[in-house]
Amino acid sequence: MSQYPLLEPDRDALLINLPGGQLRYFPHLIPESEADRLMASLQAEISWEQSDIWIAGQRRKIPRLNAWYGDAGADYSYSGRLFRALSWLPDLKTIKQQVESACGTVFNSALVNLYRDGSDSVDWHSDDEPELGSNPIIASVSLGAVRRFQIKHKSRREVGLRELDLGHGSLLVMEGEFQHHLRHRLPKMPGVNKARLNITFRRVHVATLFPQ
Repeated sequence: MSQYPLLEPDRDALLINLPGGQLRYFPHLIPESEADRLMASLQAEISWEQSDIWIAGQRRKIPRLNAWYGDAGADYSYSGRLFRALSWLPDLKTIKQQVESACGTVFNSALVNLYRDGSDSVDWHSDDEPELGSNPIIASVSLGAVRRFQIKHKSRREVGLRELDLGHGSLLVMEGEFQHHLRHRLPKMPGVNKARLNITFRRVHVATLFPQ
């Protein structure tokens, strides 16, 4: 298993303060050659499915492929669907360790999404499910095609739309009260004909999901 050098967050991260939350962006968490290898390896090895969830009162297939990985018991529920955690793949564990070092946070699970081309997307949402706890830290690694990440405030229209292009091998960390006050999405980009693989690391509070 190849390794890549650790980054110093204070030196290498771009800090983005927003009304109601904070982002840290590491443009080059993973060197390009290693990011290329991980993209090919994970695209082939992940147990992909196209989940159906409740969207606007209807059961629909989501416009992307997805999978849920994590520690034993770190299951996750959203939009009327419970995702049982699959056991970590070696490459996912390697990336997780790198992300934990950059963030100073330990994660126990990850949602993996494959956007096959620019017609795949995820709509406006917040990662605010109860099992993620208060003020969750969500760490998002991007591999493959550059895609646009958009942010808007839930109630303050004057804040306007904020955008950030997420590059190959980058890490974006959402923290503070971000999920309380802000929504985010990955819009369709018709001109993109290559795949993007995204891994969002989270910490699921198992006792919240399955109370005693």
